[in-house]
Amino acid sequence: MNVNHILIAMLLLAGCGTKSPEKESEPASKPQSEQPVVTAEAEMVEPGKMDAESGATNVANHTSFNGILVVPPQKQVTVGLTLGGAIHSLNMLSGQFVRRGAVLATLRNPEFIDLQQQYLEAVAQEEFLEKEYRRQERLSEEEAASRKRFEQSKAEYLSMKARKSGAAAQLTILGVNPEELQASGIRPYLEVKAPIEGFVANMKVNPGIFINPGDKICDIVSKGDFMLLLTAYEKDLEGLVPGSAVKFRVNGMKEEVFEAELVSVGQQIDEVSRSLEVYARVQGTNPRFRPGMYVTARIEKK
Repeated sequence: MNVNHILIAMLLLAGCGTKSPEKESEPASKPQSEQPVVTAEAEMVEPGKMDAESGATNVANHTSFNGILVVPPQKQVTVGLTLGGAIHSLNMLSGQFVRRGAVLATLRNPEFIDLQQQYLEAVAQEEFLEKEYRRQERLSEEEAASRKRFEQSKAEYLSMKARKSGAAAQLTILGVNPEELQASGIRPYLEVKAPIEGFVANMKVNPGIFINPGDKICDIVSKGDFMLLLTAYEKDLEGLVPGSAVKFRVNGMKEEVFEAELVSVGQQIDEVSRSLEVYARVQGTNPRFRPGMYVTARIEKK
């Protein structure tokens, strides 16, 4: 009996020993099977939300361009004359501000004196010939003079009147007021005046140098209205809409950002570079701006 009792006790102890490892392994296996599932779901959901948000709200919708600062054509005037001559004096230097009508230089040319003389003589002759024409007209009406004499007087008067008008027109082109010339008399030098208000640029003449008709004396640049001249390509045409907002930086002005508005898109593609010109009007003014400054710009798509 004692032996049987001992055997039964040993079997019971063996059975208890085999069940306990199984119970201990169950709680360790559950966290291992559940934890990877939770982590995988979090990694799939969160990156998806981040991409959707950045693509819709955080990434700017724009295109970048390079270009330069320019002024509109009507704001940059080249000063030149239809009459050549030698520079007698200079009153301005490049970079100086001038008002409209300010004398930039004086020109010496005997032809200018001859033109003034022709005008003043025509004025005097026209007055005499007009009186003679009116007198012959009255006599012709009274049949006291021949019709031929009247017609000749009329032709002489109208011819001199045309000569006076022609000389006056030439003087006006040269910037001389014909009426003022009648009061002041012949001027020895032709005054070259600023046609607009602005800054003198590209003045490369000096006293004594002879300039031919049409040669440039200098430029006058008005910096009131700046524009951006940007270079675009065929691939960018879809986003180029007049009225779009433009933000740009100017070379040499650190990280300062300026604003402009797209106003014009070129209609002709360059056959070599496959590019076209885009113009944007700068908002506001800045005294540091200079024509030709390099800029980088972004045009925001509508």
